Amino acid sequence: MSGSLLSVLMRRDIEIAQAARPRPIVDVAADLGLALPDLVLRGEHVAKVRLAAVERSRKARQGKIVLVTACTPTRYGEGKTVTTVGLGQAMNRLGTKALITLREPSLGPVFGTKGGAAGGGHSQVLPMEEINLHFTGDIHAVGAANNLIAALLDAHMFHGNALAIDPVKVTWPRCLDMNDRQLRQIVTGLGGGKHGVPREDGFVITAASEVMAIFCLAEGVRDVKERLARIVVGFNRAGAPVTVRDLRAHSAAAILLKDALMPNLVQTLEGTPAFVHGGPFANIAHGHNTILADRLALGLGDLVLTEAGFASDLGGEKFVDIVCRQAGYRPSGAVLVASVRGLKHHGGAKKKDMESEDLKALNTGFANLDAHIGILKRLGLPPVVAVNRFATDTDREIDATVEHAQDEGVRAAAHTFYADGGKGGLELAKLVRATVESGSGQIRFAYKDADPFEEKVAKVATEIYGAGDVKYTSEAEDDIERLRTAGLDGLPICVAKTQLSLTDDESVRGAPKGWTFKVRGVRPSTGAGFLVVLAGEMMRMPGLGAEPAALGMDIDDDGRISGLF
Repeated sequence: MSGSLLSVLMRRDIEIAQAARPRPIVDVAADLGLALPDLVLRGEHVAKVRLAAVERSRKARQGKIVLVTACTPTRYGEGKTVTTVGLGQAMNRLGTKALITLREPSLGPVFGTKGGAAGGGHSQVLPMEEINLHFTGDIHAVGAANNLIAALLDAHMFHGNALAIDPVKVTWPRCLDMNDRQLRQIVTGLGGGKHGVPREDGFVITAASEVMAIFCLAEGVRDVKERLARIVVGFNRAGAPVTVRDLRAHSAAAILLKDALMPNLVQTLEGTPAFVHGGPFANIAHGHNTILADRLALGLGDLVLTEAGFASDLGGEKFVDIVCRQAGYRPSGAVLVASVRGLKHHGGAKKKDMESEDLKALNTGFANLDAHIGILKRLGLPPVVAVNRFATDTDREIDATVEHAQDEGVRAAAHTFYADGGKGGLELAKLVRATVESGSGQIRFAYKDADPFEEKVAKVATEIYGAGDVKYTSEAEDDIERLRTAGLDGLPICVAKTQLSLTDDESVRGAPKGWTFKVRGVRPSTGAGFLVVLAGEMMRMPGLGAEPAALGMDIDDDGRISGLF
């Protein structure tokens, strides 16, 4: 996409959002059967929903849930959120009571390369500016809880270290909701004895923190407190794990999450209810909104469209192997978002040629589409391919993509949700509804709970990513041995790897086979209930590029924002 076209789309997104006249959120809530006492209002168009309403929803008739995922994206994304929002709008136009559940945008991507996560054009959630910025403060609450634990950990070591924590084996990082590579590896506690215990430290972005994962997987206040207590913050000098419970920090950290746990209710441009709650990345965390938001939506609607981050090898696999495993979901299918530009990229097209018709590159790129179709089928989710049409796509390119998916035995349709809202994808909505009604979805985990750690990694690497082998660095082997000695090696896995490739190397396009998957470390996330497998060069704290989106943003004297998308 050219810089000029991107700039035009950014202006259009914010102009549409600023011109919109959304309904009062109390009216949106009333349509769902939520009364004023169920809500904590955050202005006219945003409300938190009390956990008592979530509990009622658990006992109500349950709707169906459909995952929205994608092919391997370019750096700018291929319109997964636009598709989710537009599809929810289209479903309601067809008479299906559909709700959507999305993650909250992180300030890192908003001010970095990818931009916001509220959709775009005529398929976005409102109020777009608030959602993309501080919103209801949930992400800040997660960061505060994380950093309270870090502060109490260092205070404990400063005041005598009764738990004999080894400063070299502290594994708990601080976090910040911003891309800042300078904070990946730091030294803290300098300045003399009054200023703390010197040790190596570091930050992860808040969306990659274990507290964020806990926040999204927890089922309520009691559960979040127990999960926080199970967090391993490091190891003592005898090699035994030290937990947040040992520090007596879990209750205080839970207090900071009390209000954040309530799901956030907003609406789309066409008034479709949307729960936007939680925000873990899918390349370095599990990539799904909160279970509490899903529970609420499932008890209020006929169909819940839930988005998982990045492609099916990341958010899709983790939705099945982590979220469905813990929550007990049985999704009815998946929507696989594809774009002509993304497939041409994986077919070898150069950036400067992306807006020109290139059927040769497109046909080569179909290997990536086929790989993701195969992943979803492997996970037991019948896919419907949704081709997100961009203004520069030609009819021949769109038709070729739809026909290729159909030739693979998969339902497929193009949509224009960005330009036309819900009416731009009624055919797609009918295909998704037919898939749900067919009852053909039956999830299959990529690995068993009882599989040894190395076997879990091997199954994900070979059966999901297409690798031929797995190789561990000596540091990773040390991590595994430490976890095995502590009895923590039996948990599910959450792989942190690049989103730009099916492999662990972001420069590799398409769908290669037989390559070697490289593991360089393993970190415990015992409160979340999984082990983070660090692959390739993936960093848990991103950095800003040479021309981040922040440089194109402005605010005028009347507080009107431009450049935010």
